[in-house]
Amino acid sequence: MSKIISQLNVTPDGFCGHTDVIADDELHEFANGVCRKAGTALFGRVTYQLMESYWPAAAKDTSLPKSMFEFANLIDNVEKIVFSKTLKNVGWKKTTILTDINVETITELKRKAKKDILAGGPSIISQLSKLGLIDEYYFLVQPIISGKGKRLFETIHLNERQKLKLVSTAFFKSGVVALHYETVN
Repeated sequence: MSKIISQLNVTPDGFCGHTDVIADDELHEFANGVCRKAGTALFGRVTYQLMESYWPAAAKDTSLPKSMFEFANLIDNVEKIVFSKTLKNVGWKKTTILTDINVETITELKRKAKKDILAGGPSIISQLSKLGLIDEYYFLVQPIISGKGKRLFETIHLNERQKLKLVSTAFFKSGVVALHYETVN
């Protein structure tokens, strides 16, 4: 069975986001390593639209740094599922819209997938976590006090505490620290 792996930028003051973070070559290389193992990506509408607004065009832009160009092509070529009750059409290739997250659908996806499944964005990660469906977490702790934004689990509360096991850490020149956890059942 495939694993669902989340990767999320977070600041020490608890905010998650993509706009106020460091995204240099070293971090793109790290993200590429995670993305190479994936065949599917799960997004909420907001994160999907943020990604769709940049990465499909970037996948054709050979002037980008090598690590960004590789990430663009990796994310462009995975199957994408966006969960939204309002989104009716998508423009990014290999994208399916589903309205609801349910355990049966996600479990079946994990069973059938030949590669891992990425989960991106605080909303989708929170919802999947509440259902106990995330197998691994990568928290990319940014050396920034943001003071604003969305927090993981801001509107969703877990039914019970989830125990994690630290698997590895990575330290980057930028000051970002990657914390890799597995869920403990």
